[in-house]
Amino acid sequence: MKEYKLFIDGEWVASSTETILDDINPATGEVWGRVHQASAADLERAIAAAYRARESWGNMLANEREAILLRAADELQKRIPEVADVLIDEAGSTFGKAMFEASFVVNLLRSAAGEARRITGETMPSDSPGVFSMSVRRPLGVIAGIAPFNFPFLLATKKVALALAAGNTFILKPATYTPVTGLKIAEIFEAVGLPKGVLNVVPVQGSVLGNTFIEDPRVRMITFTGSTEVGRELSAAAGRHFKRITLELGGKSPLIVLKDADVDYAVNAAAFGIFLHQGQVCMANSRLIVEAPIFDAFCDKLVQKVVGFRVGDPRDPHTVIGPLIDRKQCGVLDRHVADAVAKGAKLLHGGKSDGAFYQPTILAGVTPDMIVFREESFGPAVSVIRAADSEEALRLANDSCYGLSSGLITNDLQKAFDLSLRLEAGMVHINDASIMDEPHVPFGGVKDSGVGREGGHHSMDEMTELKWITVQLGQRQFPF
Repeated sequence: MKEYKLFIDGEWVASSTETILDDINPATGEVWGRVHQASAADLERAIAAAYRARESWGNMLANEREAILLRAADELQKRIPEVADVLIDEAGSTFGKAMFEASFVVNLLRSAAGEARRITGETMPSDSPGVFSMSVRRPLGVIAGIAPFNFPFLLATKKVALALAAGNTFILKPATYTPVTGLKIAEIFEAVGLPKGVLNVVPVQGSVLGNTFIEDPRVRMITFTGSTEVGRELSAAAGRHFKRITLELGGKSPLIVLKDADVDYAVNAAAFGIFLHQGQVCMANSRLIVEAPIFDAFCDKLVQKVVGFRVGDPRDPHTVIGPLIDRKQCGVLDRHVADAVAKGAKLLHGGKSDGAFYQPTILAGVTPDMIVFREESFGPAVSVIRAADSEEALRLANDSCYGLSSGLITNDLQKAFDLSLRLEAGMVHINDASIMDEPHVPFGGVKDSGVGREGGHHSMDEMTELKWITVQLGQRQFPF
């Protein structure tokens, strides 16, 4: 069985405390790898390495950083099947999702490479005579990233690549469930000649990590994707240390389907937006808000579509629903379903599990007093909610502490733009599912779904320091 070590200062090193944990395949429940876990001393080595490397990397020419990122994209292109295999075995990704994720990251790396040349300042007029006034952007230095398990390769690489493009060094803590995926990122950058210390990947238990990244002054920024509960704690701790932080957190994203929509198209969009990766997606449209005139037809067609979904082996290209990352999540889903049914919702399909596999589940007639309306299920369960008209649909959509993504399906362009501006979400997708991402867009949410934006030049702004510089031309006249 393969054993995976830490990647610190350009070297593969064993845990200093010899702590090695099993890596579990969620589909089979079997151990498929063993992963070294960082100790406090290992974390110190990683931070020190990143801190030493920060000046040389930050001062490297933009075209040189760009070239490394482009080589990483080419290297990944050759390794797509290898990375997809890890995503299937470690993250429980279905074959299609794994291939999509690995391929997406190739484009992400190329997009990030281009950002290295687009870190710009500006010149400004001055109120003082003879003053040339300008602003420049400089790297922050060391950034630490904490990645999630659901799209572990995509979301971790996005943090790494954009930070490197901006001239920062990086320490990555992969998700506890998917450490090897994070270590694959290190393998790729090592293969293309990334200087030592620029990237460090340290699987570490939360009890060991604690607030190390936040309390260490050498780490200038934290970028976190994960639960709202953990994000809230990190944000509070970061505030005490005046540490920059970006947070991409949970969601209970709505998909509004208005009465003029093509019902078949709306059903296809809704199904993709909730059942991709078993619903373990922060921007999944887990609340389908449908105008009353087409509510019944929509529910009928959604059931007809879902009945044909294959549940099981994630390596089978025809599988739609693979395993949940942890079978304990089935208990959460059971609780949500039971509460909804007890309060009057109808279970149209699913509601059962076998091991880590949960049947695609449809609840109709869900109302705001039900747990499933408000809490993240993070599984293949969707609520269909009846709305009398578009205004009630908007009210129901905004009746949430979350505000990550959203979707809206209608042929009424006037209404589409009006509602999209009033939806309380960081992202709105008209005539599409709520799941969408591209490397250069401002990805992020509002309310309890996070702070800051990731992607393209938006990350360059987040991951650099803006500095004002003036040059006095000639001699200034001072008052004394």
